[in-house]
Amino acid sequence: MAETAGSAPATSDTTDGAGVGYLLARVRLVENNIRMLVAHRRIGDPAPDDPFRGLYLSEEAVDRILAGPSHPPEADVALRQQVELAADTASAGGSTPRLRQLADDFRLTQVDVELLLIALLPDLDSRFEKLYGYLNDDVTRRRATIGLALELLRVPSVQADARARLHPASPLLAAGLMVIDETDRPFLTRALRVPDRVTAHLLGDDTPDQELLGVLTEPLPVDSQIAACLGRALAAGQRLVHLRETLRGSGSGLAAAALGHNGTPVIGVDLDLLAAGPRAADLVTVIGREAGLTGAAVVAEPAEALAQPGATRLPDALRALAALSVPVIIVGSSTWDPTWSPEVPLQMDAPGLTAAGRGELWRKALALHPQTSFSAAEGDEMTGNFVLGPAQIDRAVRSAAAIATLNGGSIDATALRRGARSQNAAGLERLARRIEPAVGWDDIVLPPTTVRQLRDVTDRARHRDTVLSRWRMRPGGGRGRGVLALFAGDSGTGKTMAAEVVAGDLGLDLYTVNLATVVDKYVGETEKNLERIFTEAGGVNAVLLFDEADAVFGKRSEVRDAHDRYANIESAYLLQRMETFDGLAVLSTNLRSNIDEAFTRRLDSIIDFPAPDENARLALWRRCLASPLPCADDLDLQFCARSFTLSGGNIRSAAITAAYLAAAEGRAVGMTDVITSIQQEYRKLGRLVLDREFGGYLTSGVR
Repeated sequence: MAETAGSAPATSDTTDGAGVGYLLARVRLVENNIRMLVAHRRIGDPAPDDPFRGLYLSEEAVDRILAGPSHPPEADVALRQQVELAADTASAGGSTPRLRQLADDFRLTQVDVELLLIALLPDLDSRFEKLYGYLNDDVTRRRATIGLALELLRVPSVQADARARLHPASPLLAAGLMVIDETDRPFLTRALRVPDRVTAHLLGDDTPDQELLGVLTEPLPVDSQIAACLGRALAAGQRLVHLRETLRGSGSGLAAAALGHNGTPVIGVDLDLLAAGPRAADLVTVIGREAGLTGAAVVAEPAEALAQPGATRLPDALRALAALSVPVIIVGSSTWDPTWSPEVPLQMDAPGLTAAGRGELWRKALALHPQTSFSAAEGDEMTGNFVLGPAQIDRAVRSAAAIATLNGGSIDATALRRGARSQNAAGLERLARRIEPAVGWDDIVLPPTTVRQLRDVTDRARHRDTVLSRWRMRPGGGRGRGVLALFAGDSGTGKTMAAEVVAGDLGLDLYTVNLATVVDKYVGETEKNLERIFTEAGGVNAVLLFDEADAVFGKRSEVRDAHDRYANIESAYLLQRMETFDGLAVLSTNLRSNIDEAFTRRLDSIIDFPAPDENARLALWRRCLASPLPCADDLDLQFCARSFTLSGGNIRSAAITAAYLAAAEGRAVGMTDVITSIQQEYRKLGRLVLDREFGGYLTSGVR
């Protein structure tokens, strides 16, 4: 500051375009006022050189206080005019000083600007800490107080208009440009402070506020005709917008594209992270200040994070967010609730991403990682089943690139699918068991008709965007885009494995719902648990398997008592919820006749799994007793398939038992082990072990 005291006023910002020259010139004017006030104080000070000044009050000091204030000389008006004229010239040349831009953006008066500069001085030059300590007559008070600031402005401390500039609702304080510390002290002795972010901005630094680093996001723009329309509305002055989305990220992508049409920067905010912190309402002020400093608009999602019922301060944060003076676009999955804020937003629906739109996002993201082992067409086919938002697609590709480092850096199909599956939320795993598919079409033994029906299910999942969206075959009534299938058959006929094959073919995970976590003895709790599952599954790219589905999808009965009535209510809820489900769900049951007919009408496919015939049993035995399992030459699998009517699950269990028997004796699996394991399987099933079924093998030393 010593170097700037005698320098000429700034003419333009020719070095960094940040207005630092104008800022320092305005600071010099404030410094001149401080110099004059210090000189004026020293004239009437009976002991100006007292080393203990500010630590006590002498009798002379008391007399001086009682004598009342005297006014210092007026500021140099000509110098102020010279500084402002130089700033006018810089603004006309397209280089508006940041201090002036700040005053325009936040609607600050000249008094506000002077107050800001007075509070700013100790952060620019440490000499003013001591000067303020002297002027405050207290060496421990090293910031300007309200009383000192008003004195430097030559404004009476009882003037209501001047005091109102430091009211909590004033532009300086409401926008977070200035903070009043020590609010428990009398009004005039409260200290004024400028946040470090505001100081850094005035000096040309655009690094975001450190307080926001944990909640900021970067929405990826998704352009469309609707984005252009929204951009025009924002350019016309619309300040508050609410976008309702069906897919996380589609609303923020639309907002980012709309703001991009206007050249407006975007500050993305994750409201889930904001709500998790203890200072949500305070951080909203910081967000608004950051947007105002950078000329940006705020895009925040999801709105529901701040609209939680029973929350204490979160609704206050939502109201504060909606009341920011900068453009604010709030994104959520539900309709705008008027109780959220008295502000009235422009309400719009963000369209979900089409298959073509998602494909374009995948291609753009993969273009940043050119080392791939598949063609563009193969990439489209692999990723077409994943319903992800823009940010999720970007993270999925980056995750695939990280996985690919294990294989030399090239992204292959496995890495890409694993990266996509890694975007599934973990919430569903608390309600269902995740299975990563490890089997394919070659591993399952079923009749051709059943296999064809299973492939029809995968075709529905792959092409539902084309049929339901592009060809507009989606029925009305608020029905979802889900694919629902029923697998019916005896235990062990391959229903769960078939669901795993379907999931693997689509590149998805399989989630098996644990009915123990669903069914509850208390009225209404089962429906709540199911709603949690459907809600979580709606945001997950996976196949949802309800094993033993007849436990919750059973037939409604005639109402004879309260238990029947509540059971029917549960079934009615499921009927409605299944229609609005957007995912891929498989119901499996051993008793198809127990499933309510109303559910079957809503199913897209019903597939019967018959017990395997002799040829199927032979194929199953060969699959289960195949390499790398060592097998002896005496295996007669044709005899096993012909003689024992076992299901696929039983055959698999018998093969594993035989393998354990052989491993215990350190040899290859022989016919003795297989026959023994079949005997054990018969006993598990409650069947009689008859000599005629086992031929001559029972007399061959079988245990």
